[in-house]
Amino acid sequence: MSSSSLQYVTYAIADAMLSGTAEPDALVARMTLALGEPAAWMSGLAHLAATRFGARWDSVDRRELSTLIAETPGFVSAWRSDARPRVVRVMMRPPVQRPAPPWLQGVALPQLATLADLAAWLDAGCDELDWLADRWRVPAHAASSPLHHYVYKAIQKRDGRCRLIEIPKTRLRAVQRKVLHGLLDRIPLHEAAHGFRRGRNIVSFAAPHADKAVVIRFDLSDFFASVHAGRVYSTIRALGYSLAISRAITALCTNRIPSGRLLEADVRDRIDWLERQRYRNRHLPQGAPSSPALANLCAYQLDLRLTGLARSIGATYTRYADDLAFSGGDDLARMAERLSIRVAAIAIEEGFTLNLRKTRVMRRGARQHLAGVVVNTHPNIARPAFDALKATLTNCVRHGPRSQNRDDHSDFRAHLAGRVAHVAMLNAARGEKLKALFERIVWDCADDATGD
Repeated sequence: MSSSSLQYVTYAIADAMLSGTAEPDALVARMTLALGEPAAWMSGLAHLAATRFGARWDSVDRRELSTLIAETPGFVSAWRSDARPRVVRVMMRPPVQRPAPPWLQGVALPQLATLADLAAWLDAGCDELDWLADRWRVPAHAASSPLHHYVYKAIQKRDGRCRLIEIPKTRLRAVQRKVLHGLLDRIPLHEAAHGFRRGRNIVSFAAPHADKAVVIRFDLSDFFASVHAGRVYSTIRALGYSLAISRAITALCTNRIPSGRLLEADVRDRIDWLERQRYRNRHLPQGAPSSPALANLCAYQLDLRLTGLARSIGATYTRYADDLAFSGGDDLARMAERLSIRVAAIAIEEGFTLNLRKTRVMRRGARQHLAGVVVNTHPNIARPAFDALKATLTNCVRHGPRSQNRDDHSDFRAHLAGRVAHVAMLNAARGEKLKALFERIVWDCADDATGD
């Protein structure tokens, strides 16, 4: 743009104003430096800008401030005069990281004032950082390309539809892990959240609902894809990071699926229109290591409101990823339908959608279960699940583990050990029985990926 154009001059004045604090006298001083001489209209503009934008000065964009300048009567008169304001010095806002909000006091966040700081923290060059942020350097409709940072895998659901798993390639995955462990893991979550966080699991999620008259389970549709880039950006921005840093981290941790991939035969007729739109827009990819933590952070307000709702009706609320659970006494059982309506409304207001077909109202006389954990009297494993695992282990002892590895697990021994440990966590006595069977299995090198 021309150095004599209205846009150039108002942008330069805005940059000068934004290069320091929002006190009116300081604003006038910086405008004077930028234009080389004081002007009568500067004081009125400074007070107006401080009043309108002072509370959020660090987040004010030069464009909205330049619009205010261009509409200020004093500046308009000066611009229409024979002695138009002329820029003699360009002044830019220095890159700084704002102080963390009060609720993060004591949390050591990475200090990332500039994109160069972010690149260095991620062990990447600035050009690589921009590349990994994926600005669609290839046509968005291309189904596959070595220039894309994700590969896609369609997983069939029980109802015949599918879920798309978005798997970041090696370099981007390493960067996302750094964001996860170096930043996201340090941010405290709402106490109701139990999924994807250290020290919490499905047992801690289900245990508060044990021995209750009624347990009500809700399911959120497309949990990760529902969290769009704008919400991720707002979450990062709220931590105190600059516009540029927040945008860069958002770009690194969100994805949009190429239209061509959504039209391939294994996906095209197995997702609905709304799912397709969510996938086409930048969202949290299910499969990226940073997505679970970001989803929990973005669901903080949802957890806050649902906890308040539960408290208001004498109920208990917890969440494990996309599973929402409420429990309480007979009063809750009588208002189950009204609760569903209120939970659905809150979810929509917070950017999520309930899958009403998966809502379950489980009263004491029937089996009450959450995330595979039975909670009728205390957290326990369902008898059919225990019997199925016991049968698998017994057959491994009798016929060898290879005969039971029907899903071709690369490390079947670790897979079985994990399932046994899960049972032991829920029911120590049953766990001991399964451990005894597991220890009788004879493993050979072909079956045991650990080589033990």
